[in-house]
Amino acid sequence: MDQATMQQTLVQMGERAKYASRALAILPAKAKNDCLLAMAEAIENGAEEIRLANEKDLAAARVSGLSEAKIDRLTLTPSRISGMAEGLRIVAAQEDPVGRVLSRNVRPNGLEITKVSVPFGVIGIIYESRPNVTVDAAGICLKAGNAVILRGGKEAFHSNLVLSQILDRTATACGLPGGIVQLIPWTDRAAVPLMLKLDQYIDLVIPRGGESLIRAVVADATMPVLKHYKGVCHLFVDEACDQERALDIIENAKCQRPGVCNALETLLISRKIAPEFAPKFAERMAKCGVELRGDEEFRKLVPGAVPAEESDWSAEYLALILAVRIVEDTSSAMEHINRYGSHHSDGILSAVPEHIETFLAGVDSAAVYANASTRFTDGGEFGMGAEIGISTDKLHARGPMGADELTTYQYRIRGTGQIR
Repeated sequence: MDQATMQQTLVQMGERAKYASRALAILPAKAKNDCLLAMAEAIENGAEEIRLANEKDLAAARVSGLSEAKIDRLTLTPSRISGMAEGLRIVAAQEDPVGRVLSRNVRPNGLEITKVSVPFGVIGIIYESRPNVTVDAAGICLKAGNAVILRGGKEAFHSNLVLSQILDRTATACGLPGGIVQLIPWTDRAAVPLMLKLDQYIDLVIPRGGESLIRAVVADATMPVLKHYKGVCHLFVDEACDQERALDIIENAKCQRPGVCNALETLLISRKIAPEFAPKFAERMAKCGVELRGDEEFRKLVPGAVPAEESDWSAEYLALILAVRIVEDTSSAMEHINRYGSHHSDGILSAVPEHIETFLAGVDSAAVYANASTRFTDGGEFGMGAEIGISTDKLHARGPMGADELTTYQYRIRGTGQIR
């Protein structure tokens, strides 16, 4: 398809989404929830249609040589289809994020100024691989009163298309205008930069995928972008801590699922306990098949470790590789994390309350932990149900993003004839 035709189609999609968003903005909470429940039922009823579309994607993935891990992420089993429907029901059961009174102030002249949460309008979401994102994103956007334009990865094109069509058909059957959920209907990469110039229609864009995708979106977008580039997550083992519990936490953070953004990538150990702790830690990691890349001081304690290079301190391995450094104290750990980290998820393992509070206040990350695994940085684990992604930005959302994070606010001023 030529770019002019593509551009024209995208503008039409934008216009439909903008129109639909205005209807959503004034939709009562019950109507949104009823629609979400109807969508859940439609997903379950459409399981066979979804499965057949997914088979097309899986067949193409095998021909193209996609890795088994990626094929697994792409596969929609009956339990995963049921899980998508259940995610919509969880979102429906949550408190409505729209219309919350954030503050109210009556001025001396009698003006009542109320700050109220409102939808953004139209959200654009660009994502890779997993087709469940189509349903999660649509559900969360609808809950927050937003229309959504989706651009999924080519590997899941047929699955995403069927899912988005089921969701939009259901919204229309619930009395909403068409365009609540739209999927860009081509896999051509040229569609992405064109989409990212539709700032007159799309109010916010959220990319989900690898660092290269996210940086490309940030470079091209003319509307605000919520994102995180990568997850370089740290744990600091303080001089006083429950060492056995610390080992369990480290193993979970690194080994339970190493290929995700909230997995541990660098461990920092207090110099005061390093001679005792480092060998026990290395033994535990060896049992888990983890390659350790350490600084000179650590390698004196664990001679089998690989020498760490400067690039290791900011590396997101997404594999069973862990960088390890010996540091002097809590302040040194904080300095390292704030310099090399990605502002995602970082934690301290300590029995000293003062050290914990200093760490929590001083580490500039979206999620900061004390005596727990970084693997909890997730919308489901935070009680949000499905999540739209994780943000390391500071304006306006930070950390896991649910429906609350897809609202902005509006000032509503009520007067009785005041003039200035």
